[in-house]
Amino acid sequence: MRLTKGLHGYAVLRLGSGLEIRLHNLLTAIAMALLVVIGGVVLLTMGSTDSTFSDLVDLLRGSAMSEDLSFAIADVRMPRILMGFMAGWCVALTGAMLQSLAQNPLADPGLLGLSQGSLVAIMLVLVLFPGLPLIYTPLAGFVGGLAVAVLLMVLVGRHHSGGLGILLMGIAVETTLSSVTSVLILYAPPEQSHAIASWLAGSLFHSDWPAVGGFSVWFFFSIPAVLVVGRKLRSLDLGDHMALALGEPVHVTKPIILIIAVLLSAAATAAVGPLVFLGVMAPHLAGFISPAKGRARLLLSAMMGGVLVVAADGLTRLGPDQVALPTGLAIMMIGAPLFIISLRIRTMRQARS
Repeated sequence: MRLTKGLHGYAVLRLGSGLEIRLHNLLTAIAMALLVVIGGVVLLTMGSTDSTFSDLVDLLRGSAMSEDLSFAIADVRMPRILMGFMAGWCVALTGAMLQSLAQNPLADPGLLGLSQGSLVAIMLVLVLFPGLPLIYTPLAGFVGGLAVAVLLMVLVGRHHSGGLGILLMGIAVETTLSSVTSVLILYAPPEQSHAIASWLAGSLFHSDWPAVGGFSVWFFFSIPAVLVVGRKLRSLDLGDHMALALGEPVHVTKPIILIIAVLLSAAATAAVGPLVFLGVMAPHLAGFISPAKGRARLLLSAMMGGVLVVAADGLTRLGPDQVALPTGLAIMMIGAPLFIISLRIRTMRQARS
């Protein structure tokens, strides 16, 4: 491993295998990882049950402490933080994949209707089969998301896969499915309707260790997916014709990447509900901080998604205990202003240049 300069003049770490890692991307990833760790430690001391950092140290040491405090830190806050980071990671990673796949910077599981397809399928299972084990909800979400993906490919057509066409068709499908969601909420029993409405806002309130264990399978699946898909997307970012010229089987690669995106999106939706606009914001914010391509772009986008959800979880705990602020709304309150500022700064830079 040695530090050198790449073809574009950037400082890079060149490994013995020939792999180059841009130094700025590496430092950005390390900074975001530290931010998540520090934020997680702070969040472990925040909540309706008073606790301090020394209480956290005592818990890690196994020292005696009250059952309420131990339950609040170990069984409520820890799984909630882990679930928030993993869900944000998967949603942002899906957004970055779809933006490259559709060649459109606005592509997102929500705007393309994938999340809405998963939502409708999960809601149908919850309303029509309330006694069905919860283990089937991710499967229902995957089936619904995959059905929307197949529908988009059929409606848009194989030879008309431009980014704008896919986006417009996705918005139309998403709007149609949203009306189905509204009907289900309107005519569902009051208890189910209230629970579904809370879940639709995006929520980490029901995160526990079994849920974290189940979702961690998808999180660890996404890590090798970053390594494999990132290399493919680097060719697809150049356009279909150039990717074909480089030897990339586009008509095989694109459906595989789409299925991976549907899997991750459906799993995150089933776990915490829809995290609206996160798939659009996180890749753009990561690109604003440290522009990257391929695997580095996917990794930084995923890290940014995890950072935003952890920060949003902290925001939900600042209000009164009686006011349960949805995580999805908190993400918008934090991410949207940052997104607007980054776009404004980028526009000013382009105008000056």
